[in-house]
Amino acid sequence: MSGQPPKLMAIQKEELEAALLAGPEAAGFATDLWTCPRVRDVIRKRFGVHYHVDHIGRLLRALGWSPQRPQRRAVERDEEKIRGWVKKTWPRIKKKPCG
Repeated sequence: MSGQPPKLMAIQKEELEAALLAGPEAAGFATDLWTCPRVRDVIRKRFGVHYHVDHIGRLLRALGWSPQRPQRRAVERDEEKIRGWVKKTWPRIKKKPCG
């Protein structure tokens, strides 16, 4: 095996994953969204290990995490009314019938 040894030991990676699962707010951040700079800061504070922010995505992928964007939805959104519209109104106004 070539290359530099990992900076985080296996047990530290497990602790990191537990911290990620607890959420950003539990780590002291104002919003519930993980970003690479935030993960880097958590690693630095908890383990004293410094990673470049560009490496954090690779580290997270190796842990089985994938990048995701939060879905932005209106607070007023009514899922039940939307389902009813899709089921009843949409088929009626659609140009081609369902088939």
